[in-house]
Amino acid sequence: MTDAARTRSLPRHRHGRVATRAARIAHHWRPRRPRLRGWLAILGPGLITGASDDDPSGIATYSQVGAQFGYAMCWVMLATWPLMAVIQEISARIGRVTGEGIAGNIRAHYPPVLLRAIVTLLLVANTINLGADLGAMGAALHLLLPGPARLYVVFFALVCALLEIFSRYEDYVRVLKWTTLSLFAYVATALAVPVPWTTVIKSTLIPSLLWNKDYLVALVAVLGTTITPYCFFWQSSEEAEDEALDPAAHPLREAPDEAPVQLGRIRVDTYLGMGFSNLISLFIIITTAATLNAHGITDIATSAAAAEALRPIAGEFTFAVFAAGIIGVGLLAVPVLAGSAAYALGEALGWPTGLRRKPKDARAFYGTIVVATLVGVLINFADIDPIKALFWAAVINGVVAVPLMVVIMVMARRPRVMGAFVIPPGSAAMGWLTTAAMAAAVAAMFVTW
Repeated sequence: MTDAARTRSLPRHRHGRVATRAARIAHHWRPRRPRLRGWLAILGPGLITGASDDDPSGIATYSQVGAQFGYAMCWVMLATWPLMAVIQEISARIGRVTGEGIAGNIRAHYPPVLLRAIVTLLLVANTINLGADLGAMGAALHLLLPGPARLYVVFFALVCALLEIFSRYEDYVRVLKWTTLSLFAYVATALAVPVPWTTVIKSTLIPSLLWNKDYLVALVAVLGTTITPYCFFWQSSEEAEDEALDPAAHPLREAPDEAPVQLGRIRVDTYLGMGFSNLISLFIIITTAATLNAHGITDIATSAAAAEALRPIAGEFTFAVFAAGIIGVGLLAVPVLAGSAAYALGEALGWPTGLRRKPKDARAFYGTIVVATLVGVLINFADIDPIKALFWAAVINGVVAVPLMVVIMVMARRPRVMGAFVIPPGSAAMGWLTTAAMAAAVAAMFVTW
């Protein structure tokens, strides 16, 4: 038997590559270890996921917190960083180890009723969020340029959907990475206004708790905005997507020799990505605390309203940069919201999924992106209160997040799912702490409703 025939006879996984390390060694084939060239090679799904978490709806939440409570909640952004990062790292590990996203793994290992409930609620919450983000982008551009805000909503929806559907995957990921730079607009706004940095540092390092209803509701809103189900699905599926696209890569269950490089990359990518996300959130709070709160403006309903309120206080530059930042991060967040919904539904129903596929090869997957984006547009043309819509999206996200996090934690500790790559006890302890914190936040949300 020739070497080629002998290799063809070996067990293979779903991409048609040799399945086991032992088989490769027996045939004198040495896998190419991935070489990470610079930060852009290391930063990927984690950076994009973290940046998308600061979507226009999130900007509204952080602006409201800064306007209402000043610097009193700066500490929350530091405290939630490791909690947010650990659950995202675990989600990413599931995708890279198994070669499937979270929905695909739930489909394989858990009752269909659980999967249907989680995916249905995720679709509803994502679509509402997507509509709110498109509306915020249209309102922000309307503040900068003359023209109807609803027309801008349609324009942004078309741009996001067309790029996501028709761009080459590697090019699209590169675009998303560079779009994350738009978040530095909020660093610029904080540096452009007078800030008592000593107070900021003290408030960030020393927690301050106010035992009143408004403060607890705002705390719950920040936690719900920071730790969100769509981020779990997106990062896990993107790890599986990147693995499927690379002919030299394999699910880690089938190629344990690749684990040191890939798990190390995932950790760095995730912790830096979530740290970047929370740092930007902190700067948004600082900007609105130093301007709006300092001038007695404590009620901010939307991100565009926050930008408009900044104009007479902080000047045209700060106003324009803040508004432009809403548009920039929206161009990142809208595709992630639509894409995570498509990944979840596609994996749940066994469709061909993935942005690496051509539209004709994954019609239902891309159709989900189109429908979610279209419904998001229609929300802005319907007589729906955007504040109430976001409230219900937050409620649904809370209802989804806790049981989903429980499922993720159980999966990540099961050898049947993760093989030799079950998460270590330290990560498990932090993951369960994050789950408990989110459960407490959701319980508080209902108690203070």
